[in-house]
Amino acid sequence: MADVKVRLINVVKEFAGRERAGSTRAVDNVSFHIYDGEFFAMLGPSGCGKTTTLRLIAGFEQPTSGSILIDNVPMQGVPAHQRPVNTVFQDYVLFPHMNVLQNVMFGLEMAGVARKEAHKRAHEALEMVRLAHLAQRRPKELSGGQQQRVALARALVNRPAVLLLDEPLGALDLKLRREMQTELKAMQAEVGITFVYVTHDQEEALTMADRIAVMEGGRVLQIGTPSDIYETPNTRFVADFIGETNFVGGMLLQTAGTEGMLNIGSDITVPVRLPHDDLAPGQAVTLAIRPERIQLVDQQAANAAQGVVSVLGQIQEIQYIGTDTRYMVRVGDSELRVRVQNTDYEKSLAFRNRQFVRVQWHQSNARILVE
Repeated sequence: MADVKVRLINVVKEFAGRERAGSTRAVDNVSFHIYDGEFFAMLGPSGCGKTTTLRLIAGFEQPTSGSILIDNVPMQGVPAHQRPVNTVFQDYVLFPHMNVLQNVMFGLEMAGVARKEAHKRAHEALEMVRLAHLAQRRPKELSGGQQQRVALARALVNRPAVLLLDEPLGALDLKLRREMQTELKAMQAEVGITFVYVTHDQEEALTMADRIAVMEGGRVLQIGTPSDIYETPNTRFVADFIGETNFVGGMLLQTAGTEGMLNIGSDITVPVRLPHDDLAPGQAVTLAIRPERIQLVDQQAANAAQGVVSVLGQIQEIQYIGTDTRYMVRVGDSELRVRVQNTDYEKSLAFRNRQFVRVQWHQSNARILVE
């Protein structure tokens, strides 16, 4: 297992309010670790505390309480310019009067690196981001993606132990952002530097990160691999924020260890797998299931396969999207969103509005949330 590169222990950050308004807790008792060479993402909506946490690691802010360690060295009182980190922001802040090479060399020269050595290292950094051929151009002569890569080269040239990235792709258009996601992930794997990446874009985090910390209200709700976060969310917020999810409220009628029967209204009862064995009959829970994990079949069809749940529903709405068809299906008192991949054009148009169908899913694809 890789060594821990960054560690946060019970970190709290409070900002003083105006007059008697009190303080605001932007980061609330956050603890996690980041491995050496890992691509680690902090994901959450605006105001969740992810950027403040990044700034605490960078040294731009000091924690109200708690500890931050880099390479097992406490960072308390260590100013930003003395920490083994560099930061890339959404606003690249390139010097317009300097060419690309001069922009990348600037930090080295300010650090007292000899000009010949700075020139050599700057060229190496530009080669790393595949921009050495544009070394003499000014920032205004570059595309948004090229400017972003110059900012990366400028950050990497100092050979930081950790590279902090605060929504660096946010200013790019969708197509270029997706291209840069692939490039950035490949670049991180090549250089082997620990990346700590802040984003509010779920797809971006799932695409790029080795592990993701989902944050809300200054707290870390869940940390895991992209598949962990998507497949086994531990709260309704995580399930709702990452991708699209159906939530169906219900009451447990029977429990036996981690197996149970759930009433979801209108006398509809479905078997469920419980997250732990201390849930009791009469307890209110939420059934969470992704739209793409639900299948629609003819009303008369019956799937007796073990673990498959099958209930009667009626189609309320149909949207043909191209890659898939999206259905809104009423099941009892709830409406379920269903996504059917259009791998077969004729089958994708097999159902009509107001048609009664069987709505099916495997128990393993439905998660019980208790909050």
